[in-house]
Amino acid sequence: QVHLVESGGGLVQAGGSLRLSCAASGRTFSTYTLGWFRQAPGKERELVAAISWGGDRTYCADSMKGRFTISRDNVSRDNAKTTVYLQMNSLKPEDTAVYYCAANPDRFLTRPSTSEGAWVSWGQGTQVTVSS
Repeated sequence: QVHLVESGGGLVQAGGSLRLSCAASGRTFSTYTLGWFRQAPGKERELVAAISWGGDRTYCADSMKGRFTISRDNVSRDNAKTTVYLQMNSLKPEDTAVYYCAANPDRFLTRPSTSEGAWVSWGQGTQVTVSS
């Protein structure tokens, strides 16, 4: 079972920045994709960004390209731990949401699955609030 713990959310003014962190551990992740979803009140959960376990492929939703960047630390020697980051710049009030880290056991080439069912593990979520 993959264990995911997010941190780094908070309140920020429009135009500001936040960096979210997700500590991932629990099993060998050689094929896993790690990603960030968000869910705003009254809206469906949407995929924000994702990164391959090897770190060689990333994905970012079109509406966030140029503002959000996903990255990760080097994996542990046993290939069972890493930390994934979501750097969010030029934040807008519409970015207000609960942000979730998630793990998908499948690799992706250009775009990971946006279906929540494909993501087998989820963090508890961290609130991001952007004031105008």
